[in-house]
Amino acid sequence: MATRTPPPKVTVSEVLAELAALEDPKARAVNERHGNDIGVNLSKLRAIAKRLKTQHDCATELWDTGDTQAQLVAILISSPKKYTAEQLETMLRAARVPKVHDWLVSYILKKNPEAENRRIQWMTDPDEVVASAGWALTSHAVAKNASHLKLDQLLDTIEIKMQHAPAQLQWAMNECLANIGIHHPEQRNRALDIGERLEVLKDYPTPPNCTSPFAPAWINEMVSRQ
Repeated sequence: MATRTPPPKVTVSEVLAELAALEDPKARAVNERHGNDIGVNLSKLRAIAKRLKTQHDCATELWDTGDTQAQLVAILISSPKKYTAEQLETMLRAARVPKVHDWLVSYILKKNPEAENRRIQWMTDPDEVVASAGWALTSHAVAKNASHLKLDQLLDTIEIKMQHAPAQLQWAMNECLANIGIHHPEQRNRALDIGERLEVLKDYPTPPNCTSPFAPAWINEMVSRQ
């Protein structure tokens, strides 16, 4: 049996120094236009995390630095299920940088059962960033296992609130609408109708050969591939 090579032990200071050495002003300028305080090429940042493997204690220390790039590494080397509900709550409310928020939702919250227990509470939070995480988790459940969800009620809420929701929350609600239409044929016509009437993201600039985030176009494209 092959012996697993343990990950190299590093200090927080060493990781921060390595990230600082990779600073690229051009990358930072591009990222900052999207609200992301990131000056390191993300492929290189991922390579650091891949080398470190899973080191949960180091991850928590990196997160606590408050440094955006260190927090991204922290997310990638965490053990998602080791975080308590209280830790998830604190991390989510601190994740104000879009890329940190996206990775936290994708790599931590979606893999931690405590997040499901807080999902509904987060969906109605007055903080747009927190609410968008709740909707992102709901969208994930819609696609993976919707047996505990009330899709009619979700569509009711989307129909009433999505058009005038703040941008980040609107995006998450729109994704949920699209996933309902894609994965649940019995709700597809209503999802398409809501999308057509609300016209959310209808004019969003979409590169060639990419799927539009406009829900009706998104739904029809993905259904055509099934």
